[in-house]
Amino acid sequence: MALNKFNSAKAGLIISIFVLFSVVSASHGRKTKPSHDSHSRIRAVNLGGWIVTEGWIKPSLFDGIPNKDFLDGTGLQFKSVTTKKYLAAELGGGTIIVAYRTTASGWETFKLWRINESTFHFRVFNNQFVGLSANGHGVKVVAEAKTPGRSETFEIVRKSGDLNRVRIKAPNGFFLQAKTEELVTADYARNGTAWGDDDPSVFVMSFSGRLEGEFQVTNGYGPQKAPQVMTEHWRTFIVEEDFKFISENGLNAVRIPVGWWIASDPNPPKPYVGGSLKVLDNAFLWAEKYGLKVIIDLHAAPDSQNGYEHSASRDGSIEWGQTDDNIHQTVAVIEFLTARYAKRPSLYAVELLNEPRAPYVTLEEVSKYYKAGYEAVRKHSSTAYVLISNRLGEIDARELFSVATGLTRAVVDVHYYNLFSDSFNNLTVQENINFIHTNRTHQLNYVTTSNGPLTFVGEWVAEWEVKDATKEDYQRFGKAQLEVYGRASFGWAYWTLKNVKKHWSLEWMIKNGYIKL
Repeated sequence: MALNKFNSAKAGLIISIFVLFSVVSASHGRKTKPSHDSHSRIRAVNLGGWIVTEGWIKPSLFDGIPNKDFLDGTGLQFKSVTTKKYLAAELGGGTIIVAYRTTASGWETFKLWRINESTFHFRVFNNQFVGLSANGHGVKVVAEAKTPGRSETFEIVRKSGDLNRVRIKAPNGFFLQAKTEELVTADYARNGTAWGDDDPSVFVMSFSGRLEGEFQVTNGYGPQKAPQVMTEHWRTFIVEEDFKFISENGLNAVRIPVGWWIASDPNPPKPYVGGSLKVLDNAFLWAEKYGLKVIIDLHAAPDSQNGYEHSASRDGSIEWGQTDDNIHQTVAVIEFLTARYAKRPSLYAVELLNEPRAPYVTLEEVSKYYKAGYEAVRKHSSTAYVLISNRLGEIDARELFSVATGLTRAVVDVHYYNLFSDSFNNLTVQENINFIHTNRTHQLNYVTTSNGPLTFVGEWVAEWEVKDATKEDYQRFGKAQLEVYGRASFGWAYWTLKNVKKHWSLEWMIKNGYIKL
C-alpha cells in the first residue's frame, strides 16, 4: 500500500463510521442475481511487497542505500538561520523562491528527485522545479521549469555532527543564500563556513513526508547495485514453500500486485530493473503445482494513479490518466499480461487497476480505461474474471455501475480497513467488532445488487488502533471479518502474506493461532 501503508500510506483513505468506504465497479446489467455456482469463493492472500516494493513491509530492503535519508519524493523544508523564516516557492511555483514564511506547509516543502546520493532536483507545490533564472546564467533562484535539467540540479551539503544543518550548492558552483526575506540567490562563494547563525547560506532542514516504493529502492541503489538487490529480494521474499503453505492452510488463491514496467521486461524504463516477469512466471508455476488460483493485480500504473508508494509514485504526484497515451500504455500492459498467461490454468482474474484516487483521477478517465481494459482482457480470455476498483475518496459508491453494464465475469473489489481514519482511533475492541458486523455488512450489501457484479473484499487485515489488545481480542476481530467478508460473492484476500509487522502477516497470524481458516 502507498506513503507508508501502515503509518501514513493511506492517509487519503478517509473512513468514517457514518460514510461508506467502498471500492466499487459496475453492473452486469442482468435482471437476475448473478449465479455463483460457476466458481468457488476466493479465499486468498495478497503477495504484497514482493514484485511491487513497499518499504514498510520489508524495511531492511532499503538498508544498503547510500544517503537513504534522501530518497525520491522525500519532502524537505529549509529554515534560514538569518531570516528565521522558511524558504518557499512564491505562489506555490512559477516565480521566485523567497525566505519569509513563518510556518512550513505545502509551498514551503520541496520534493526530492534523486539523481545520485548527493545531487537532486527540487520539485515545488505546483510541480515546477527549482533552478537559476535566465536558464541557469543568473543567480536569482526561481521555480519555473516544467522539466528539470542541469540548471535545476543542486547538491545538499550537511554539517558534520549536525545533519539537519545544511547548505545548498547550485549548479553554478555557488551556494544559495537568503540575502533578504524576498531575495534568495545562488552567489555565496565561500566553501568553508563556521555554520553559525550569521551565515546566510546555512539552513536548518526538516523532513516532511517520505516514500519507500519501487522507484525509491531502484533509483536509490542505482543501475549497478539495484539489479543485484532486487533479484535477491525476489528470490528470497516469497518462495515455492510459501505457495505450499498457502494451499495447506485453507486458502485457494493469491492476489499478486505487479507494476506497469513488467510489460517491458527484461529492459524496463529506468530506474526499474529487469527480472520481475520471471518472478511472476515462477508464481504461476508454483500456483499450478499447489492448486492455487492467481489474480494478477495492476498495483502500479504509469505516472501513479494514487500518489502512494505502492503505486510506485516518484514523489507523490498523481498524473495517471491525464493523457490518452497514458491510458493506452496501461491498457497495453493489461493486454500483455493477459496474453502471456491466458492459457495457464491458474489464471483466474485480472485486476485492471488498484485504488485510483479521486479527485485526481476523474470518473471520465477511469471509466474510459476500464472499458478499454476489459476489452483487452477479452481479446485473449473469455473466462478470466475482470476486477475493477472504484476511486478512493468521497464518491458515490455506485458511480461505476453504468460502466460494467453488459460485462460478463465482472467483479467489484472493495478494501476494508479499521485504520487510516481518526474515526477508529478511540474505538474499543467490541466497538471495532460491532463495526464489522454492522457497518461493513451494510457497505458490502450496498455494492452487492441483484443485477450487479460479484463482490470481492480484495484487502483487509486483522489490525486496528486498539492498544494492548490480547490474542483473544485479535482472534475475535479476525473471526468477525471472516464471517462478514466470507459473504462476498467472489471472495476475499488478506493483506498480506509476509510483513515485519506481525498482525499484517497472515503467515504469522496462522502459525501463531490468531486466525483459523
